[in-house]
Amino acid sequence: MAQVTIQQTLNLAMQHHRAGRLPEAERLGRQILAQQPNHAQALHLLGVIAAQLGSPGAAADLIRQAIALSPNDAEAHYHLGDALMDNGRPDEAIAAYRKAIALRPNYAEAYGGLGNALQDNGQIEEAIVAYRQAIIHRPDWAEAHNNLGDALTYKGQLVEAIAAYRHATALKPDYAEAYSNLGETLRQRGQLDEAVAACRQAIALNPNFPEAHCNLGNALKGNGQLDEAIAAYRQAITLRPGYAEAYSNLGEAQREKGQLEDAIASCRQAIACNSGLWAAHYNLGNALKGNGKLDEAIAAYRRTIALRPDYAQAHSNLGNTLGRNGQLDEAIAACLKAIALRPDYAEAHRNLGNALTLKGQLDEAIAAYRQAIAIDPASAWIDSSFIYMLHFHPAYDAGMIAQEHRRWSSQHAEPLRQLIEPHNNQRSPERRLRLGYVSPNFRDHVVGRNLLPLLLHHDRRQFHITCYSNARHPDALTRQFQQNVDAWQDIVDLSTEQAARQVRADQIDILVDLALHMGGSRLLTFARKPAPVQVTFAGYPGSTGLKAIDYRLSDPYLDPPGMDESIYSEKTIRLPNSFWCYDPLECRDIPINQSPSAGSGFLTFGCLNNFCKVNDLAVSLWRQALQRVEESRLLLLAPQGSHRQWLLERLAREGIDSSRIEFAAPRPRREYLRLYHRIDLCLDTFPYNGHTTSLDSFWMGVPVVTLVGQTAVSRAGWCQLSNLGLEELAAQTPEQFVDIAVELAKDLPRLQVLRSTLRQRMERSPLMDAPRFARNIEAAYRQMWRTWCAAVPTS
Repeated sequence: MAQVTIQQTLNLAMQHHRAGRLPEAERLGRQILAQQPNHAQALHLLGVIAAQLGSPGAAADLIRQAIALSPNDAEAHYHLGDALMDNGRPDEAIAAYRKAIALRPNYAEAYGGLGNALQDNGQIEEAIVAYRQAIIHRPDWAEAHNNLGDALTYKGQLVEAIAAYRHATALKPDYAEAYSNLGETLRQRGQLDEAVAACRQAIALNPNFPEAHCNLGNALKGNGQLDEAIAAYRQAITLRPGYAEAYSNLGEAQREKGQLEDAIASCRQAIACNSGLWAAHYNLGNALKGNGKLDEAIAAYRRTIALRPDYAQAHSNLGNTLGRNGQLDEAIAACLKAIALRPDYAEAHRNLGNALTLKGQLDEAIAAYRQAIAIDPASAWIDSSFIYMLHFHPAYDAGMIAQEHRRWSSQHAEPLRQLIEPHNNQRSPERRLRLGYVSPNFRDHVVGRNLLPLLLHHDRRQFHITCYSNARHPDALTRQFQQNVDAWQDIVDLSTEQAARQVRADQIDILVDLALHMGGSRLLTFARKPAPVQVTFAGYPGSTGLKAIDYRLSDPYLDPPGMDESIYSEKTIRLPNSFWCYDPLECRDIPINQSPSAGSGFLTFGCLNNFCKVNDLAVSLWRQALQRVEESRLLLLAPQGSHRQWLLERLAREGIDSSRIEFAAPRPRREYLRLYHRIDLCLDTFPYNGHTTSLDSFWMGVPVVTLVGQTAVSRAGWCQLSNLGLEELAAQTPEQFVDIAVELAKDLPRLQVLRSTLRQRMERSPLMDAPRFARNIEAAYRQMWRTWCAAVPTS
């Protein structure tokens, strides 16, 4: 074949290639090589065609042969870079692109390819530089602007990324991918309505674009539109059945919706599609944790970390879950790792504070909470965790806690007072009232168990009852609540404003907070004053600090008449007898046994309170009781961890051998109650007494010696003992506490009498008189309502 014929054949082959007729172009290229095996341009062309036909390895080999024959061909080096990228060899691709640029410094496409290779290789800063160079040399290249946006988004430079995507769509108005990416970045920046609009534009341009549907789901989920988000994820999966990211995000939306089993299934499907997708393992961990499957959640978080060791959120959630699982030392280590990776991560500091609290390391916990608050001062729920924890710290008296309440209210609640609207409830003092109870604990939780007797005995002729449930994980006890009230509103997915609007729409007359600063509370809904009368009760005897809450329920023992009530933001209403009403519910059948000392030959003290209530003062007084009662033992409820060794060493320094101390791990309720079969006498904690724990002890026939303190939570023991006619077991001084405990421990006949009669005392006392308890609370509500009716309406 003459030289001119080879050139003509090459030109024709290139025409076929530009027209997309790859088989014809390939045939002509091979025809040239058959005549001239070292024809560089033909080798180059065949390499490009091989890449387009899905054979990147063959493409790279052919293009390398072309470069060997024509080493200064910039396009050959550029196409070699593309083939190497397709072959998963970004390091070699980077070198090829750099060679192309060295040969042609204004080669925009080579800069673009270099940017892609650098980004794929994790060299994001260098990728950004490469994309910017591509744009300098080809300003109208929409794809380069889009890719620059991707790199900037990865670096967290969201404002610049959004500008890059907008430039791409301005240059190419039908660029669906850029609109989709713009939507995802707007979502990350919190511009959710704009994000939804951008994703919808991408879908309008390309209805079969699965990534756009997935990104739309992300934006809708961020906007609280969970049902629409779930539909968007399902559409993405319909378009791409093996779309792991969409399954993973669907699982997270289902988790937020409370559909935990579905969430777990979706995340597992994501992992089946792509076992290396770290986000799917992370979302699976969240769903498993929410479903109470803590061991499985821990395994999922550990797998997340194995795939992405630098993901601070996974370390933090691992720490939170380990803490809930009683693995406190590991929890603290995980939280510290999260903080090391991301020092400004407020939730990790908060989770660290929670774990330290559970270990009884309250000073360290305070430091962790304060750091979390400093990082995220707008987070009311983190701040509430700190407020609640202060009630356990012996150094914080009522005045100091009140000061923190005022700070919390000023920061989080007072700005909402300007949003309070007038109430148009009918001012009729004796009409049937609409009560609303708000709680995260309408479930198998200590607060839920204390509330059920009240709700079962409300006079429904006088009161219409609505429960506003913030319980994300309902259970069998939840169903009992639902069956025994007039209306049920699930507010888990409602914002503060939406929940307040729902209360107003329901025309609630008296709204009752049942959580105060415990986890899951909705105090900022109360700050909007959706009901004319608002009350706090039941979570624990304390204060919310909110001026928008009018009253707090207490009793004459928790808050003795005449005390300084300026420590509370609410007006205190004292129930006649007790703040608590106890019902063992399904555990009524557990019998009381004989005093364990009768068979063992030694007396066993016990304390089954949460270990976070254990402090130096309590340990010191327990130690004195152990020293004065020979051969006595002490049984404590405590999860595994170094805090156990701390306590043993603390007691050993003062002469108490470790053989006299036994720890029991937390356990299911029936097994926990049976632990009292091994205890002769319980010793209380302070300043936070046992509350329901002490009532459990009395029910199981085990008396409790308490120390009366200066805060409401430290006078719970006095209240309960007074209602049982056992005021003599409530000490006024630390020395008296030890004396009472020792005297009773040495009076085994009296202990046996108390053991055999305490349950009957409980059943006859106000502590278990649910009808009386309900009437007392209803009388308080009625008086509150009459006061509001008599007040002059304000504009």
